[in-house]
Amino acid sequence: MIVTPALADANNGNWQTARRWARMLAAAGRVRLAAHWDQGDEDLMIALHARRSAASVAQWRAQRPGAGLIVALTGTDLYRDIAQDAAAQASLASADRLIVLNELGARPLPPLLRPKVRVLLQSCATRRTLAKSPRHLRALMVGHLRDEKSPRTYFEAARRLAARRDIRLDHVGAALDPALGAEAMALMAACPQYRWLGGLPHAAARRRIQAAHVLVHPSRMEGGAHVVIEALRSGTPVLASRIDGNLGLLGEGYGGSFAVDDAAALAGLLQRSRDEPAMLPGLQAQCDSRAALFDPARERAGLLSLVAELLPIAAPRDPP
Repeated sequence: MIVTPALADANNGNWQTARRWARMLAAAGRVRLAAHWDQGDEDLMIALHARRSAASVAQWRAQRPGAGLIVALTGTDLYRDIAQDAAAQASLASADRLIVLNELGARPLPPLLRPKVRVLLQSCATRRTLAKSPRHLRALMVGHLRDEKSPRTYFEAARRLAARRDIRLDHVGAALDPALGAEAMALMAACPQYRWLGGLPHAAARRRIQAAHVLVHPSRMEGGAHVVIEALRSGTPVLASRIDGNLGLLGEGYGGSFAVDDAAALAGLLQRSRDEPAMLPGLQAQCDSRAALFDPARERAGLLSLVAELLPIAAPRDPP
């Protein structure tokens, strides 16, 4: 059983993760995916999000005390909720195993819980890098307009670069916060080099990542953003906020990071990416050195191994 608070209509990272894991686990047995556990007869639950799936976690543990329980921790779990939300804390205590989605993800957890932790880096298929225009730098942010993604950092960087018509900033994401959507509309009128494209289907967003010179990811909190992984697997370098959820994917010494909410630093990195010939190739080399960590075969093997810790009779078998 995979419980995820976000289903297909959300078109977000939690849904993409749940759907991918369901496909990978199909080799080990019957898999069901739902927003809530409805007292089915499954032998193992994987719950995405300690707080938002807390009711299902509590019901499972109360009614299936001997059955396996894995809780996968999101960015809001790790970097906000587990410090203040009793339901999220109860989910951690109930779980047999905890999944974190970046290499630094165990750091916020109490030491007593760390033996439960398994790092499982997400994955995606490789895509070829598309041709990029030499006439301008095209930056791309892919993230819904909500506070955790810090879109205002991107907005302010665009304002600071208003005189640089050779630096274009595209933005893909739905206006989950209407006020941020209104700000994006106003910014397009004031700064023609900024374009808000709204929410796009996943395949369309992935193509834009392939075509961008650089992906910008200014989030305040992330468990392990799939969009960063998609950039790494598409040959597109990344400029990202200096948080564990990003550096746990890119590497702690990554050269394309900036402080959270620091629009001036982001604007500076974008200017360097356009003006300094060695900047983007240097970042690309760092990204290329990490890309193999996000291979689907590696993620699948890690997930099936984790499930086998709690269901040893369900030995993974190769799919047909």
